[in-house]
Amino acid sequence: MTLSKTDIKNRAPVETLTEDQAKDELAQLAKSLNAANHAYHTKDAPDISDADFDALKRRNAEIENRFPELKRADSPTDQVGGPIADGFTKVQHAVPMLSLGNAFNDENVAEFADRVRKYLGLTDSDPLSLVAEPKIDGLSLSLRYENGTLVQAATRGDGETGENVTANARTISDIPQRITGAPDILEVRGEVYMSHADFEALNQRQREIGEKTFANPRNAAAGSLRQLNSNITKDRPLRFFAYAWGELSAPLAETQSGAIARLTELGFATNPLTKTVDGLEPLLAHYRMIEENRVSLGYDIDGVVYKVDHLDLQRRLGFRSTTPRWAIAHKFPAELAWTQLNAINIQVGRTGALSPVARLEPVTVGGVVVSNATLHNEDYIAGRAGDGSALRDGRDIRVGDWVQIYRAGDVIPKVKDVDIKRRPADAMPYVFPKTCPECGSDALRESGDAVHRCTGGLICPAQAVERLKHFVSRAAFDIDGLGAKQVEQFHTDGWIATPADIFTLRDRFGSGLQQLKNREGWGEKSAVKLFDAIDDKRTIPLNRVIFSLGIRHVGESAANTLAQHYVSWAQFAVAMDAALVGEGDVWDDLINIDGVGHVMAASLITTFQQPAERTSIDALIAQLTVQDIAAPKVVDSPVVGKTVVFTGTLEKMTRAEAKSRAEALGAKVAGSVSAKTDLLVAGPGAGSKAKKAADLGIETLDEDGWLALIGDA
Repeated sequence: MTLSKTDIKNRAPVETLTEDQAKDELAQLAKSLNAANHAYHTKDAPDISDADFDALKRRNAEIENRFPELKRADSPTDQVGGPIADGFTKVQHAVPMLSLGNAFNDENVAEFADRVRKYLGLTDSDPLSLVAEPKIDGLSLSLRYENGTLVQAATRGDGETGENVTANARTISDIPQRITGAPDILEVRGEVYMSHADFEALNQRQREIGEKTFANPRNAAAGSLRQLNSNITKDRPLRFFAYAWGELSAPLAETQSGAIARLTELGFATNPLTKTVDGLEPLLAHYRMIEENRVSLGYDIDGVVYKVDHLDLQRRLGFRSTTPRWAIAHKFPAELAWTQLNAINIQVGRTGALSPVARLEPVTVGGVVVSNATLHNEDYIAGRAGDGSALRDGRDIRVGDWVQIYRAGDVIPKVKDVDIKRRPADAMPYVFPKTCPECGSDALRESGDAVHRCTGGLICPAQAVERLKHFVSRAAFDIDGLGAKQVEQFHTDGWIATPADIFTLRDRFGSGLQQLKNREGWGEKSAVKLFDAIDDKRTIPLNRVIFSLGIRHVGESAANTLAQHYVSWAQFAVAMDAALVGEGDVWDDLINIDGVGHVMAASLITTFQQPAERTSIDALIAQLTVQDIAAPKVVDSPVVGKTVVFTGTLEKMTRAEAKSRAEALGAKVAGSVSAKTDLLVAGPGAGSKAKKAADLGIETLDEDGWLALIGDA
């Protein structure tokens, strides 16, 4: 099992660990960190975020500091990079390629500066020049020149031994084949990377030829450099920034900044944002400037590196086991980035909801290139929270603004904040549309709802397409070979407009083959396979059918609950046709189902009683055999056939466990008390339900009484 940052947060504080607990956790951390290093450096396919990796490494170091005697021989603290991949010859680095320690906030940077001064015996008033440069998010590379000729290029590897990628490096235009005026032996070190524009163009070419696309520019750069066929590398748009050196036959300069200037003179690309500063405040000011302009650089960086400028001082400071004392990487906050908002587009979903989407200048957030983010709704754009209070101190969001994007795991990126100081003078407040951009129907916002909804229903093409995509989704019909892309294509071609049309495709096309097999990406075999896959889904369980309809407020869990209650399509449909919103026995029965409230019930009834919707549903059902939900087999149970309601706090089991157990014993679990309720199970905190049960004379048990009643049944 690979640990994550979340796992670390849930662990006991290091100071409370016993020796055995510390030993076990160090073993887990070594396994997780070594696996992450292998995925990142050897396979070029990281499986955890940088933030997660940093959190695991900090936890490992904290435990080792408290229990130094438990430090493992394979401790991640002593490792740099990952092992060499098969297929490349090995290169022993004359000077090890070490990694950097990390700072995650201003306090960490101040501590670094204090450590340097203390080690060198400097006072606060003594000058200390530092070089600050962007930390390029790419692949480290060492270039060896002998008498001005490039003779070898090697990756970092594990820091001691790298991979020989000389043939591939020669294809990179930023890397000179020959240089003049250099020391006889010169190892130039830097980072191979790919620009955002080149990355997008590469992925587009990959899509066009049916090849796998890359997740981010770093993966693309690393995968391109580490090709066994250098012709592939040649076709990839790789770049190189030089920022350091290894073995030298003669010094380049007396300072870090001077050496970088010398590399520039020799013909190497060096980063123009590299700057020499004196003092902590100017250092942090440069960091913030780079962070603010991160998106406009056109390539990925994940922090700023600080290095003591004078090389004599660097030599005095020396190294720890894997990191220099004279340098540190100030990382950007995890999964946050600033970029410019280019446009606000409106997308129309299957329920008619108008969802504003931010179109962004592409930026890497949490290891993923982000060009779109959700803006939620009209109020969010205007700077208002759902309760009417100010959001972001009332700052609205406008096209042209610089906005902060955040992303957590696989969650859709969101706009977190806006920088008013950088707002263009001509930026205008955003006016939310009052009509649907797809069909022109009125887009209404009901009282108490945060969302505008298109009133066009089935005449709205966007709703139709999104409903069809939902219909074939994994939890619904999940038809092999008919995904969102194919649905969109078939709808555009006029082949399908409603779910029922999917099941008449073969009949409407005769054999169905001639029209489909001539389409790009289709052949006779794939066409036959698709039609057979559609036929395979003509028999389907009730819960999947209910979910597939895409009724507002009815998710996968609710569909399962409804199917368990009504058992068959016939009983479900009859109930929906007969129900009246807000009154009657059918309504009471519906809202008494545990997990079904007034809003969901009204949505169900309204959908079924709209003529166009019902016609579409009936046409679908005519093509299907809907499987009934089998009642649970119960040999003997004191609650079989009874309606049970749980209320208050259950202390010996969760509400979900109690519901599952009751249903397994043949009981129906309702969400509210009515005359049809047979038994109320009331835990501490029971309120109105307990009072209503008492008024109706319904038997009431506490949790212990309920457990005694069902016993081992």
